[in-house]
Amino acid sequence: MSNQQKVAIVTGASQGIGASLVKAYRDRNYRVVATSRSIKQGSDPDILAVAGDIGEPETADRIVKEALSRFGRIDTLVNNAGIFIAKPFAEYTVEDFTSKIATNVAGFFHITQRAAAEMLKQGSGHIVSITTSLTDNPTASVPTVLANLTKGGINSATKALAIEYAGKGIRVNAVSPGIIKSPMHPPETHEFLAALHPVKHMGEMSDIVNAVLYLESAGFVTGEILHVDGGQSAGH
Repeated sequence: MSNQQKVAIVTGASQGIGASLVKAYRDRNYRVVATSRSIKQGSDPDILAVAGDIGEPETADRIVKEALSRFGRIDTLVNNAGIFIAKPFAEYTVEDFTSKIATNVAGFFHITQRAAAEMLKQGSGHIVSITTSLTDNPTASVPTVLANLTKGGINSATKALAIEYAGKGIRVNAVSPGIIKSPMHPPETHEFLAALHPVKHMGEMSDIVNAVLYLESAGFVTGEILHVDGGQSAGH
C-alpha cells in the first residue's frame, strides 16, 4: 500500500465534532486513524478505528503503532477528545478532577508526544487541538474552572510547541470554540446557551470543522488560537 497519501489521527472520533472531522479529512483524501473509547471499525479501508482510553499512554502507543503499520506515516493530529463538567468550584469532586486531567491533559500529552516524534522524523506535520473560548471568556452563569484549567493549559502548550517546532516543519495550532450544537447539549438548553454569545446563536459542528481545515491548509499559521465563538472572546 502506498504511503504517499496523507494521514490524520482524530481523537474523540466516534460522534459529534470528532466524527465530522473524520468525514472532512476523508473528503480531502486523507487516510484517518479514528480513536475513542467505544469506536468500531467500519467498512472504509482508509479509516482505521482504534478503541481505547486516550488518557492512557498505552492507548497512545497503540494508535501511533497501528497508524504507522497500516498507513506508514502521520501528517496531522487533531486532539478533539475532551470532557466538560460545569459545576461551582467548591462542588467539584476528586473524581471530577481526575477524569478531566486524564482525558483533557493526559489525553493531549501522550498522543501529542508520540505523534510529534514521528513528525520530527519526517520533517513535517500539523497538530491542532480543540479547546474552549471559556479560557478567555469565563462567565458566572456557567462555572467551568476545570475546563479553564485543562483547556487553558493546552492553549498555552500550543504556543510553546509552535515555537519549539517552528524551524522543524511542524505547525501547532488550536481551535477555541464557543458552544456548539452537538449531542453534548440537549435541545431544551439551546435557547439559554445561544444567549451566551454576542451573535445570539450557537455554533454548528461545521464551523469547527471548517476552522480545522483552514488551519490544515494555512502553511504560514502556527501558534494560533483560532476563536470560533460567536464573538465571545471579543466581549459582551
